[in-house]
Amino acid sequence: MDREILMQVKGIVKEFKTGGGIVHAVSGVDLNIYTGETLALVGESGCGKSTLGKVLMRLIPSTAGEILFDGENLSGMNKAQLREARKKMQLIFQDPYASLDPRMNVGKIISEPLRAYKVYKNKDEEEERVRALMDRVGIRPEFYNRYPHQFSGGQRQRVGIARALALNPKLIVCDEPVSALDVSIQAQILNLLHDLQDEFGLTYLFISHDLGVVRYISSRVCVMFLGRVCEIRDTETLYSRPLHPYTKFLLESTPQPNPERRKEDKELLSGEIPSPINPPSGCRFHPRCPYAQEICKQEQPGLKPCDGGMCACHFPLE
Repeated sequence: MDREILMQVKGIVKEFKTGGGIVHAVSGVDLNIYTGETLALVGESGCGKSTLGKVLMRLIPSTAGEILFDGENLSGMNKAQLREARKKMQLIFQDPYASLDPRMNVGKIISEPLRAYKVYKNKDEEEERVRALMDRVGIRPEFYNRYPHQFSGGQRQRVGIARALALNPKLIVCDEPVSALDVSIQAQILNLLHDLQDEFGLTYLFISHDLGVVRYISSRVCVMFLGRVCEIRDTETLYSRPLHPYTKFLLESTPQPNPERRKEDKELLSGEIPSPINPPSGCRFHPRCPYAQEICKQEQPGLKPCDGGMCACHFPLE
């Protein structure tokens, strides 16, 4: 059965000019995000996953490429059109304390998008909506007048989630939403996101470097390395049978919770991560790939259908 595409990304490029040269943060990314799914973006720090998330939200402009969202071309929109489109897209930030205005109480923080888009003309209706959102995400409504510093990290992230839900969006970009939280609190927030997705039919783009969290929450995984997509497949298939060598090494780098398996021999990557200012020719992973051949140094592999997903490798693993 064909799935409905909520967002289609075509050839997205993002480059930053610096004194040392041009940083190739995102280089020709193509992907689809389907309605109701959780697509995880994973990769090492500096691979471009957070930059891609900001580009898709149009928080920063792309250098090239197109973004089609809910049947509309975000790339060609003016400010007024983009303002309307953003009602359907929201963002949950990594650091809940830094993303909340310390001068505003929780009620005003959550109601800010409602006021910005003039959803309610009556203040009582607006407050009722805010208190209902607080209750839904696990914040007691009587805390309406409290300030961010009066909450724990997990509670502050719940406030951020309530704010993201205020306008009934279709897509929420979750940028490392649990990495700043204790492990026990992480589980609570992940379960909350799961429940909200089922209840409101939400679609998530979940950006993370924690492969355990990704396996728990995502339905598909997109693996990135140095600004390019390596592999996109459904979660369980990717974890059990990775096709791209980088995906294999990324999964094997995860610490084993079983003490009897910690001393198992693993094939580790050698060499340094290439510079995004001067990326290698051909496949960007080839300087570190033990399976690389001459064609890998000369020709960049494109994303091709492979085992129910997509893989960008000249010699995918069996």
